[in-house]
Amino acid sequence: MSDVREVQLLVIGGGPGGYPAALHAADHGIKTLLVDEDPRLGGVCLNRGCIPSKALLHIAKVVREAREAADHGITFGEPKLDLPKLRDFVQGKVVNKLTGGIALLCKARGVETLKGRAVFEDANTVVVDGTTRVKFQNCIIASGSLPAVPKPWQIGDDRVMDSTGALLIPDVPKKLLVIGGGYIGLEIGSVYAAMGSKVTVVEATDGLLPLADRDLVAPLEKKLRAEFEAIFLSTKVNGLKASPAGIVVALEGKDAPAEITFDRVLVSVGRRPNSAGLGLEKAGLKTDEKGFIPVDKQRRTAVPHIQAIGDVAGEPGLAHKATAEARVAVEVLLGEPAEWSPRAIPAVIFTDPEIAWAGLTEREAQAQNVPVDVLKFPWAASGRAVSIARTEGLTKMLVDPATKRVLGVGIVGAGAGEMIAESVLAIEMGAVARDVLESIHPHPTLSETVMESAEMAYGSATHVGGKKKAVAK
Repeated sequence: MSDVREVQLLVIGGGPGGYPAALHAADHGIKTLLVDEDPRLGGVCLNRGCIPSKALLHIAKVVREAREAADHGITFGEPKLDLPKLRDFVQGKVVNKLTGGIALLCKARGVETLKGRAVFEDANTVVVDGTTRVKFQNCIIASGSLPAVPKPWQIGDDRVMDSTGALLIPDVPKKLLVIGGGYIGLEIGSVYAAMGSKVTVVEATDGLLPLADRDLVAPLEKKLRAEFEAIFLSTKVNGLKASPAGIVVALEGKDAPAEITFDRVLVSVGRRPNSAGLGLEKAGLKTDEKGFIPVDKQRRTAVPHIQAIGDVAGEPGLAHKATAEARVAVEVLLGEPAEWSPRAIPAVIFTDPEIAWAGLTEREAQAQNVPVDVLKFPWAASGRAVSIARTEGLTKMLVDPATKRVLGVGIVGAGAGEMIAESVLAIEMGAVARDVLESIHPHPTLSETVMESAEMAYGSATHVGGKKKAVAK
């Protein structure tokens, strides 16, 4: 093999964990090579996930708000959909611009990049696409994850899509089935519903978004039931069969019909770590039963000079978690006393309304026998929410009954994802509710609901009636 390279640090994967790790290392003078399979850097998040989905969700929001404006005295004509132009906006003006920006950052900061799949030959060597051998002193594996499509549903018909295919918007089907009531299915389903598809969701458990707080899910589910054709809970998909008329789906559930035909089916039942085929065993590494690479608080694997971050290193599979882990991994390489120990990893579901939470949830508190005071501020009492006709929201704060320390916050409502960072900071800093309520929030804003939730720890909030408790000393 004629092409042999030697580097201090090899980073495998160019997503939101890999490329920040490579840039951070290069900034500190570490000779770094970034290897990625995709033609463009950015990983699943930028190329086939977070970014294109949010661009489409923005379009869906515009469509919905234009229709809802009729209730406020302004009527627009029905939207005209230009799919080629829409695809060009998402892939050209959004995705291409951002991926190109990452490539420029790598070039400017001295990160060498190489396209291809890296496979371990031993604990200090990988071979990329069988043509380039790379010898490294340290390695960070950030290979990400892949959509999980159970084998029984892999019927060889492109009308059965995973999230990658659905985000390319091949067409707008008259009838779309979404298998899985998690955040990916609901976000993409919302996009297609706004564009005119009759969307049906099938979820095997007894509730949408099984991991989210029920108080937060309730307003979203109410809105989605009005926008979607149907939502079937506690329902199994027993089979998919291709026919000239569409995909025939066999269902089993209390309220579900035994069989329905759809123009397209989106399978969104989760993701799996992209750890297979990397030759990990040759490097002395093993995965757990789910395919994750076990790591310690320094993100080290069983082989100390090899680290793993992001989706391949364990849940939650969130881009911002991978980016935060990247900094920890590189700081460990630099000899800093760094470790992975966040108190709060925020999660956001970009439906309409959005759902966001950080820290302890009420369900987790109950399961762990952690005493909490649950403070709920309804957005019907928010002047800003009333003025924009979005009173379905709720801000929920969990505090320690004795110390009033903020343990968790959940928000459902317009722009919840933009609001949650304040609560992450409060939890990480060990703030008490008084710290939040005495931090003056601008009026009129939705962020005031966080302040008023905190006020409830010491009695009732200004805009929610009730008897005041004694002020804590």
